[in-house]
Amino acid sequence: MKKLLCALSVLVIFLALGTVSASAAVNGTVRVGLRYGSGALTSANLENTQSGGYDLGYYDGGRSFVPLGHIAQTAVTMTTGDALGSFEETGPYGSFEEASAAAAERGGWPAYVSGQFFARYSGGGNGHGSAAVAVTETGSGAALFEFDCQGLYELGVLPVGGPTWFKGYRYAGGFSYPRVTGGGLYVVNVVSLEDYVKGVLPHEMGKGWPAAALEAQAVCARTYASVTSKHLSAYGFDVCSTTDCQVYNGVNASGPDTDAAVDATAGECVWYQGSLAETVYHSSDGGATESSENVWNDRVDYLIGKPDPYEERISIPNYRYTVTYTPAELTWVLQNSGYSIGTVKNAYVSERTPTGNVRRVTFEDTSGRTLTVKGETCRLAFYSTTYGKSVKSMRFSINGDESGMTAGYYINADGGVSSLEGAYTISGGGMVAPRSGGALYAVTSSGTAPLEKSASGSAGAAPGSFVISGTGNGHNVGMSQYGAKAMAEQGFSYREILTFYYTGVTVG
Repeated sequence: MKKLLCALSVLVIFLALGTVSASAAVNGTVRVGLRYGSGALTSANLENTQSGGYDLGYYDGGRSFVPLGHIAQTAVTMTTGDALGSFEETGPYGSFEEASAAAAERGGWPAYVSGQFFARYSGGGNGHGSAAVAVTETGSGAALFEFDCQGLYELGVLPVGGPTWFKGYRYAGGFSYPRVTGGGLYVVNVVSLEDYVKGVLPHEMGKGWPAAALEAQAVCARTYASVTSKHLSAYGFDVCSTTDCQVYNGVNASGPDTDAAVDATAGECVWYQGSLAETVYHSSDGGATESSENVWNDRVDYLIGKPDPYEERISIPNYRYTVTYTPAELTWVLQNSGYSIGTVKNAYVSERTPTGNVRRVTFEDTSGRTLTVKGETCRLAFYSTTYGKSVKSMRFSINGDESGMTAGYYINADGGVSSLEGAYTISGGGMVAPRSGGALYAVTSSGTAPLEKSASGSAGAAPGSFVISGTGNGHNVGMSQYGAKAMAEQGFSYREILTFYYTGVTVG
């Protein structure tokens, strides 16, 4: 029964990350924001290569398309009504066809304004409404239609015949064009939930991955899109198309294996105690997932951290990482992120979670003042586009241990030792003997180099630098995508994958 409920997307109330929300998809349809906010457009093109033209109208409250008329052009541009210039009009008329015929007599265009049809012509002294959106022919600029319901409804354009091109990508479904009052256009793809998931899967998990991993990702993506997102109240759509939600670029990259994974799990979602779960996921956890309250403060009973024994059994690109900051760089990064701190002289992991991930990081400046951050800020605080540096996961160490500047020697990016007491050396003649002092050298790809212990604990790092080494990639909460791949390669089903990463859930 739950599978049917998810497929039909009936209203479901649930608690996720401390917020009561409802099922976002309506009648099996989701609204995906393609352009919005600062990315609003002055004009937006569509090209329908299926040569079926477009139905023009709007989407009602149930997300059903209400057609008003049809145009045969295959390449059209949506823009603000102002772009058509001042006008005069006749009407109202009883239909789109009647308004079109009247407009054609004088080289004008049909318009649908507040529920009635008119014929409009260039000239006169009338101005367009602040919510008016025009449809023109791409290239010639000829006006084809104008829509203005004063914000009550948005212009809807439904391609006839198949997926349609927008900004280099092909999209199934139709499009809606909310207009910022007096400003630009938002572009929203109104698409079936299943077609949406087919557009997400090849971008969130690679083609050629095991079927069970792809199926687990399909269920995650479907469930995530069925949960009201933070964008709904601000912009009027359910999910965006970027990593802020899930990457979605239409059907360009869809293939037989990813489509098959969506079809094999059609309508299935992840549930916790009768409500939809918030199926957050990440690339890799580095050895252990993390409980939501240790990353985002709010406890969610099915987002519980646990050791992950599967990732280490496969090869994961860039699984281990090391990044180095000088005190000047780290000071600049923190201060330009709004933190109140002087010149940084020390940084260390001050608390770990029971699974070994980082929970708190403390910075100390030269005046003795300290700054402690917690949760996901522990990694995000290090992010810098200026220096092109970041800490990729919640599982890392600073200078090899918990006490910051006291670390010793770093070994092959895998760990550090605070002392060489009891160490053995290999002589040039191949003799192994206890170290008895003298200069140390490291063997590198270009020969040998003197090895000097620095406060950073890393050969090649400037004295006083902060060397951060870790494993994994992402926030560590929920499903590890590479963990899912590893489990699938070991014969686990998509249901077993999902119930491992989400505690106490059911799939259906």
